[in-house]
Amino acid sequence: GICSLSILSSGINAEYGDTWKSGSRSTGTSTTGKQKLTENKFLTRSKGNRFDPTKANFKKCRICRVSTHHPKAHYCQACAYKKSICCMCGKTLMSTKDYKMSST
Repeated sequence: GICSLSILSSGINAEYGDTWKSGSRSTGTSTTGKQKLTENKFLTRSKGNRFDPTKANFKKCRICRVSTHHPKAHYCQACAYKKSICCMCGKTLMSTKDYKMSST
């Protein structure tokens, strides 16, 4: 889990859709000219700017030393769930005193 403070500070897009505005992606063509509405992405995409997980700098978990799932995270998802902390900043999300927490 990620707390709201970490979402704002890391630049993760929390919105699900574009709000309408002049030049938005849903209006057909953008003012920057990135892509047309009927353009074939397979033919026009460049292969150099794709995300490569082997080149990304993923940190190790501070608890179990397993690589994290997000480049800016300090804790893996399993440890963050067990401790009920934010995986990016370590802030406690909720009290798990009355819950039966299992990691399976």
